[in-house]
Amino acid sequence: MTSGTDFSTEDRPEFPLDIEMVEAGGLTFEIVGCGEGDRLALCLHGFPAHALCWRDLLPPLARLGYRAWAPNQRGYGNSSRPQGVAAYNIEKLIDDVAALIDASGAKETVLIGHDWGALVAWGFAARKVRPLKALIIMNVPHPMCYLRSLFRSAQLFKSWYILFFQLLWVPDRLFARNHAALIEKMVRRSSNPDKFPAAMLKIFRDSAAQPGAVTAMLNWYRALFRGGARRAVRSGFPVIHVPTLMIWGEADIALSKSATYDTHRYVSNLTLKYLPGVSHWVLQDAPDTVTAMIEEFLQSDTRIKT
Repeated sequence: MTSGTDFSTEDRPEFPLDIEMVEAGGLTFEIVGCGEGDRLALCLHGFPAHALCWRDLLPPLARLGYRAWAPNQRGYGNSSRPQGVAAYNIEKLIDDVAALIDASGAKETVLIGHDWGALVAWGFAARKVRPLKALIIMNVPHPMCYLRSLFRSAQLFKSWYILFFQLLWVPDRLFARNHAALIEKMVRRSSNPDKFPAAMLKIFRDSAAQPGAVTAMLNWYRALFRGGARRAVRSGFPVIHVPTLMIWGEADIALSKSATYDTHRYVSNLTLKYLPGVSHWVLQDAPDTVTAMIEEFLQSDTRIKT
């Protein structure tokens, strides 16, 4: 585990969390796992998080019969940290998902993503890289909806930080200072701080404070800005027919609710749930509500055919 924080599961000992290192696609991924079997629930975190942000969801997924995996994506935690902006191209991030699914030996996959993990999940589902049983997205709009929203709402101004991240050295040094203290400040500002676990913030900071970690994390944004987004748009986004649940915290300070309004144009089988007063960090703000929504969705015979 990246930090010494105790995230025991004594309240649900039948589904303890395990930490393992998995080789996939030429990289090594640190995975927080729970459950077993050939039905995979793959949970992708975002910036500036850590795989343990999924800890409240993994045991319920295991209880539903899934082998729940939450990997630290490339550059994060103790996973491989390749150097250079190009190593974080969106195509490589999508390939990582395919490699992890293959490494798991799963016969069925549910893909779950938050923040950057959701953006990768959107691309993976649209490209049909591997078959998916279901797709679950948290607080990141479909890429085409996001682009449309930039010029018809306040979204362009809310996205200022992406331009700041393009600078060399300056954001890297700011985020790395004082044991990544700015990471905690950023998360507290974008969350409901009275609900965000302090121990989770420590894990985020410990992870980001590792040598080269901040630069790797920022390189996700740099690679997208330096051609990744343009290539994705040029390739197009075919309609996603996978049953999709989208959960949206309406109090997100970085992403506008209006960016979700046209999602049905790109997803044929969509269930969209709004959570008033809930921040960008939906699972940390409302773990019981979000978990219940996911359980209901995955158990619904009308939306997900076997």
